[in-house]
Amino acid sequence: MRIFGKVRHRPSASWRQATDRAFTLIGDGRYEDAGALLTRAADMEPWLSESWFNLALLHKFRHDWEQARAAGLRAVALLDREAGAPDWWNVGIAATALQDWPLARRAWQAYGLKVPGEGSPSGEPLGMALGSAAVRLSPEGEAEVVWGRRLDPARIEVLSIPLPSSGRRWGEVVLHDGVPHGERTTAAGAGGATRAFPVFDEIELWAPSPVPTWVVLLEAATEADRDALERLAAEAGFAAEDWSSSVRLLCRTCSESRMPSDEGDGEHLDPHDHSEPGHPGPLGHRTAGSGSLWVPERECGIAAPSALVRGLLDGWVADSPDTREWRDLEEVC
Repeated sequence: MRIFGKVRHRPSASWRQATDRAFTLIGDGRYEDAGALLTRAADMEPWLSESWFNLALLHKFRHDWEQARAAGLRAVALLDREAGAPDWWNVGIAATALQDWPLARRAWQAYGLKVPGEGSPSGEPLGMALGSAAVRLSPEGEAEVVWGRRLDPARIEVLSIPLPSSGRRWGEVVLHDGVPHGERTTAAGAGGATRAFPVFDEIELWAPSPVPTWVVLLEAATEADRDALERLAAEAGFAAEDWSSSVRLLCRTCSESRMPSDEGDGEHLDPHDHSEPGHPGPLGHRTAGSGSLWVPERECGIAAPSALVRGLLDGWVADSPDTREWRDLEEVC
C-alpha cells in the first residue's frame, strides 16, 4: 500500500524507542518532553496513523483540543479500516470539547454508532439513548464517583449531588474519556438480573451549573421522612441526597473494579469514591444487617437555588412536624 508516495511498513526501531519513551514521560506528567518525542516520531513516520493517534492522545491529556482535533484528523485519514477505530473516538472527544458538532457526528458515525436526526452546524448529536453511567470526578485528585445521564459518547450530565471537595455541582455536564475504569452494578428488582454500568473518568468541566450545593442536618424519624424530602426536591426540579447513606470510601483498586452499588432498580444513589492516588481511603462496606438500624440524624446534600432551599425544607417539616426537623443549613459549593 502506498500512502503519500511511501510504502507502508512497520515503524522503525527509532520510532518505537521514541514512542515508548514518550509514554513513560506521559505517565510521569512530563507532557512537554513527551510532545517533543512524539513530534519527532511523527516526522520519522508521517504515513503511520499511529504517529498522529499518539499525538492526538497527548493533546487530549493536555486539553489542547485544537491540536487534538488536527492530529486526530490526520490519524483517521491514514486508517486502513472503515469503522470502529479508537482514532475516531478521540476525534469525537476533541470535536465535542470544541462544540464542532458536524465533526462530532461524523466521528461517532465513523466509529460505528447510530446518531439520530440530521446533522447541522449548530446541532448537537443528541438522542443517542446511551442511558445511565457513572463518572469519576477529578480522577487524579480526590476522586469521587457519581451517577449521571449520558448525553452522547463523550458527555455526562451529573445527577448525583457531588460533595463540595469535588468542586462540582448537580446538573453540570462533564467531558469524559472513552475507556471505562471500573463498573457499578445494581440489582434490577427481586430475582432480577444484575445490571452493570461503566465508570468513566472526567476530563474536564464542559458546562457549569448555576445551582448551588447546600449541606443540612436533618432529623428524619424514618426512611420515609427522608424520602419525602428527596421527592419534594425532585418535584421542584432540583435534588436532595442523603449523604449519610449514599457516600462511602473506596480504595482506588476497588473504585476501578466491578463494585456493587447499595441501591437497586437503577437508583441514582451510587456510593461516591474519595480515594487519592497512593493514599486510599478505608473501605466502608455495609454489613448485611446494617440497613435495619435507622439513625434519625442525617447529613443531606441539597441542590437548589438560594431563594428556594429554605422554603423547601420548611415545607418538608410542615408536612409532618412531629417527625421532621432541620438545622445548620450551609452553602458549600
